[in-house]
Amino acid sequence: MILTTTPTIEGRTIAEYKGVVFGEVISGVNFIKDFAAGIRNFIGGRSGSYEEELVKARSNAMEEMASRARAMGADAVVGIDIDYEVLGPDNGMLMVTASGTAVKLA
Repeated sequence: MILTTTPTIEGRTIAEYKGVVFGEVISGVNFIKDFAAGIRNFIGGRSGSYEEELVKARSNAMEEMASRARAMGADAVVGIDIDYEVLGPDNGMLMVTASGTAVKLA
């Protein structure tokens, strides 16, 4: 499965557009990560625990999108866009959405 943010794949021809596909992940961040991030916020520096959670959520959203594209008979997803949002009354949930166009290559 070829995944790209570009609208085309160099050297390949899009034979058929299968449709828009999405992959969504919502993950909660637990108390320990919140506490560690709070300390980092106070003293400065990067929050490795939050960064790790973000990487994991993005990877899972991409995998879910690719799986849905495969189920449609696609062999690539073009024009991928990734969006991030925080949800919940205390912004304790992270939502990552990956979307693109599933295509069949010639």
